[in-house]
Amino acid sequence: MDPSAHIKTIAQKLQLHDWQVENTIRLLDDGATIPFISRYRKEVTGSLNEVQIAEIRDEYERLKELEKRREAIIKSIEEQEKMTPELLAKINSALTMSQLEDLYLPYRPKRKTRASVAREKGLEPLALWLLAQKPGDPSAEAEKFLGDAVEDTAAALAGARDIIAEIVSENEQVRGSLRRLYERDAVITSKVVKGKEQEGIKFSDYFDWSEPLRRCPSHRLLAMRRGEEEGFLRLTVMPSEDEALSLAEIQFIKANNEAARHVKEAVTDSWSRLLAPSMETEFRKTSKEKADEEAIRVFAENLRQLLLAPPLGEKSVLGIDPGQRTGCKIVCLDRQGALLHHDVIYPHPPQNETARSVSKMLSLIDKFSIEAVAIGNGTASRDTEQFVRSYLPADSGIKVYVVSEAGASVYSASKTARDEFPDKDVTVRGAVSIGRRLIDPLAELVKIDPKSIGVGQYQHDVDQTRLQASLDEVVMSCVNAVGVEVNTASPHLLTYVSGIGPKMAQNIVDHRNEKGPFRSREEILKVKRMGEKAFEQAAGFLRIRGAANPLDASAVHPDSYHIVERMARDAGCTVTDLIKDENKRKAIRIEKYVTPEAGLPTLKDIMQELARPGRDPRQAIQEFSFADIHSIDDVKEGMEVPGIVTNITKFGAFVDIGVKQDGLVHVSQMADRYVDDPAKVVKLHQHVTVRVLSVDRTRNRIQLSMKGVKQAIGSRQ
Repeated sequence: MDPSAHIKTIAQKLQLHDWQVENTIRLLDDGATIPFISRYRKEVTGSLNEVQIAEIRDEYERLKELEKRREAIIKSIEEQEKMTPELLAKINSALTMSQLEDLYLPYRPKRKTRASVAREKGLEPLALWLLAQKPGDPSAEAEKFLGDAVEDTAAALAGARDIIAEIVSENEQVRGSLRRLYERDAVITSKVVKGKEQEGIKFSDYFDWSEPLRRCPSHRLLAMRRGEEEGFLRLTVMPSEDEALSLAEIQFIKANNEAARHVKEAVTDSWSRLLAPSMETEFRKTSKEKADEEAIRVFAENLRQLLLAPPLGEKSVLGIDPGQRTGCKIVCLDRQGALLHHDVIYPHPPQNETARSVSKMLSLIDKFSIEAVAIGNGTASRDTEQFVRSYLPADSGIKVYVVSEAGASVYSASKTARDEFPDKDVTVRGAVSIGRRLIDPLAELVKIDPKSIGVGQYQHDVDQTRLQASLDEVVMSCVNAVGVEVNTASPHLLTYVSGIGPKMAQNIVDHRNEKGPFRSREEILKVKRMGEKAFEQAAGFLRIRGAANPLDASAVHPDSYHIVERMARDAGCTVTDLIKDENKRKAIRIEKYVTPEAGLPTLKDIMQELARPGRDPRQAIQEFSFADIHSIDDVKEGMEVPGIVTNITKFGAFVDIGVKQDGLVHVSQMADRYVDDPAKVVKLHQHVTVRVLSVDRTRNRIQLSMKGVKQAIGSRQ
C-alpha cells in the first residue's frame, strides 16, 4: 500500500485534512518532536494540538506494522505456492490485524494437530465429501479409506470430522461473525477458586461476578485479572454458546442428511475445542489492552496535573521530612533550591525536645531568611505542622505548606540523588526533595520514576513498555509547556526538553560549569555536539533570564526574532519597549507581518508572548489547613472537612483529610448530577470540602461525599 493510502485512511479516521496528516508525518519522519510541531509549526499542520499529532503518529505506526505483517503473510503463502488472485485481493484489502491473521490461519505453519494426523492418513477427500453433504451413506464412503493407517469406518469418519473441525475454526467468515458476537455479547465471569476464599478475601467482590465484557470498566477488569494471576479467581469470557454454534452452523450445514449430521458434530467439536479457546484468548487480550489503555490514560492525566501543580516560585524554603522517634529532618534551601544547611529536631515523643526544637527552627529561619515551610505528608506530618504553626511568629509572613512525599524515598536512594548530594545520607536528600517540590514541583518530580509517585490506577498490572512511553511523553509535554531556565536547570530536567536528551543535557551543564552562565540563546549553539537541528527543536523551550535580548527569556522562537524586531522598528521603539508598552502592541496589525513561514497562528502566539514573556502556564499556589482531626478515630460520620485530592481513578477520587488513610469519594458521590468521569469534576491537588459517609476502622476505609457540599470558589464541581 502506498503512503498516500495511509494518509487518506488516517485523515478519515481522525477527521482531518489529508494535507494535515501528510505534513505532520513528514515532520515526525524528519525528527521533529510533538511539542515542537504543536508550538512552532502551526501553519504546516493547521494548528494541530499535541493529542492530535500523537494520534497521527500512533495510527501511522499501526498502519506500518499492518503493512509489514501483510508483506510477511503474502511472502509465506507465495512460498507455499498457494496464493490465488482472490486470496491476494482479500489480504490487500484487510484493514485490521485480526482480519489479516484470519486469512493467514489456514496457511500458517502448524504443529501436529488431530487434523494434520488425519490428513497424513489420507482422509481429506472423505472430509470434503462430507462437507459437500450430498446424498449417500457416509459409512459406505468411509470404507474406501480403510487400510493400515485407518482400521475401521468409525476411525475414518472421526478423522474426517477432525479435518472439518479445523476447516471450520480457520474460516474467516465464521471467525468474523464470532468476533462480532463477542464484541456485542461476551460476558466476563469471575469465580473464586475453591478453598481460596479466606486467603483471597481482598478479592471477595469478585468471588461470584459476571457482567458484559464491553461494559466492564478498566479498573474492575484489571482487579479481576490480578486476582486470577495471584491464584484466587478463575475468569471466563464467553457469549451465548447456542448463538455461537448457530453462527458456525449457518456457514457449513447445507442439508439434512447423514453427511450433514457428521458436519454438525464437527462444528460442535470445532467450537468447544478450537474456536471458543481461540476467541476467548483473543478477547482476553484485546480487553486487557483496552483496560491498559484506559489505566495508562488516567495515570498520564494524573501525572500531567501533578507535574503542572502550582509552584511557590523562587523563595527560600525550610523543608521538613517529619518523623517521630527518628526526629524531623530539616533543610534550608535558597531561592533556587540549593542546599544551604541541614539538621534534625526532636519535637515529638519520645524525646519531646520542644524548647530546643523551637529555638533551632527559629534560628535557622532567621539565619537563612526563610520565606516558606514545606512539610512532607508522611508519618507525624500533622503533629509537625501543628508544631510549626504554633511557634512561628504571627507577624513573620511565613506560609506553611504540606507537600506530598510520594516517591521522595525513591529519589533519595537514586543515582540522581547520589550525584547531586554524594556526601549526604538519604534522609537529607529526602528532605531536600520535599522542599524543592514546593519551589518547583515539575523540576523536582522529573527526577523520579513516575510509577513511584503514586497517582496511578493498577499501574503495575498494565503493559510496562506502553506505560513508560506514555509517561515519558507527558513529562516532555509538561516540561516544554512550562519552559526551562537553561542556567539553573538540572541535567534531568534538560533531558526532557525537545531535541535534547540525556547526553546533550549533560553537555549543556558541563558547558555552563566550564564557561559560566549562558548570556544568549545563540551561545547554546557552542555546546558540544549541539547541531542546528537540535537547536531548532530546543531553542524556543529554553529560557535565559537577564539576557541582552529580552526575547531569549520568552517562548518566541529565534526563527521569529526578525519579525518582532521589524514590529519594533515599525513602531519606532525597541523590542524591550514593545514588551513593556501595551498600547504599542495594540497598535500592531499582525496581518502586515504574515510570511510563508509565519502565518496568523504564529503571530498571535508571538503577541501573547510579548504581553507576558516567559509566562508560566501554572496556577498560583494556595495555602491549606486541615480540620482538627489527626487519626481515623477522630473521623465521625456526617462531619464536613476540608481535604486535598491525592489521586483520581475511573471509579472516584481519593482525598487526604488529614489522617493517615485517604478517603474515597466514589464517582456516584462526586456531584449533585450524573458524573461519568471523576476527572471532569476534580483535579489533582485540588482543595475540596467533603462529608464523611462511613468509617470502617477495621479495614481502614473512609467513604466520603461531595454531594450537597458547598465548594470554595474556583472548584470544578
